[in-house]
Amino acid sequence: MDILWIVLAGLFMFVGLVGCIVPILPGPPIAYIGLLLMQLADPRPFTMNFMLMMATIVVAVTVVDNVIPVYGTKKMGGSKKGVWGATIGLIIGLFFAPIGLIVGPFAGAFIGEMLGGQDSRTAMKSGFGSLLGFLMGTGLKLIVSGWIVARYIGAIPLVLN
Repeated sequence: MDILWIVLAGLFMFVGLVGCIVPILPGPPIAYIGLLLMQLADPRPFTMNFMLMMATIVVAVTVVDNVIPVYGTKKMGGSKKGVWGATIGLIIGLFFAPIGLIVGPFAGAFIGEMLGGQDSRTAMKSGFGSLLGFLMGTGLKLIVSGWIVARYIGAIPLVLN
């Protein structure tokens, strides 16, 4: 039965890593579900303190990931139209991954600002802020999910013995 938990947890880890790049999937929470599945094995590979700490980190990263792109766009002079444009550009960019995931938010923020009456310099700064925020959020999610996967891999021998 423990092998079932290891395999299911591994699937959640994989989907969690993919979710760090694909914005529709919440990467770290999915990877955390993998840790929860590993806890069903005997012996339990993680302490309660570790699981609570990871839950706190996952929640914090998920909240920050939703705030960083908006903050980046606003910090660089963007308006609500730029934020909406970045969001729409990100969704459209999903269909042209992986390049679309980088170009989409930038182009969307730029177009949103231009439609909102901003000059091209302001629109360009807003687009850059959106791109920078997206890349920072993605990096943060990859770090946390990568750490979760590393702990999962380290726990496999504990479960199998």
